Amino acid sequence: MLDAGSGGVGGTGARSDLEKGVGALKRFQTRVNALLTDLENGAAGNKKVAAHRISRSSFSGGNLPFAEADGFFTQYNRVHSEIVKLSKSLGDQIEMLSIGVHAAEVGFNNVEDELRQRFHTIQSRLFEEQEAQEKRDRAHRDKNSEPGQPRNDAKTGTKDLG
Repeated sequence: MLDAGSGGVGGTGARSDLEKGVGALKRFQTRVNALLTDLENGAAGNKKVAAHRISRSSFSGGNLPFAEADGFFTQYNRVHSEIVKLSKSLGDQIEMLSIGVHAAEVGFNNVEDELRQRFHTIQSRLFEEQEAQEKRDRAHRDKNSEPGQPRNDAKTGTKDLG
């Protein structure tokens, strides 16, 4: 039989190790909460990133036809949307980790129903976003693996090369 002070099953050593682990999780949670607050209040916060929009006219003025400006504006909007999604996803993941640390501290059965529901909502949303991204990635790979059309701007012959 193991001595109660030896750290074996039922001993105070196991409890002490658990308390040390919970203390580390509490410190981690404090750092995660600080990171989340800094993220949301800083320039990378979801609301601030989403607010940085540029109009099409900023690239070439008016409605003049300018294909390069149109293309740049399209790519800017695509990248901006992805950055907003990334910022939101990062905030969600940090919040989910924070809830997980709290659950590890107090025991999952002792977590408030509202927090438990929030954890599962975030987890489901992140899972759906991941599946959608994987589907887009597969479609992109499939599209790029198909034989491309010949380029129309390619010169024929070698007369002008010399």
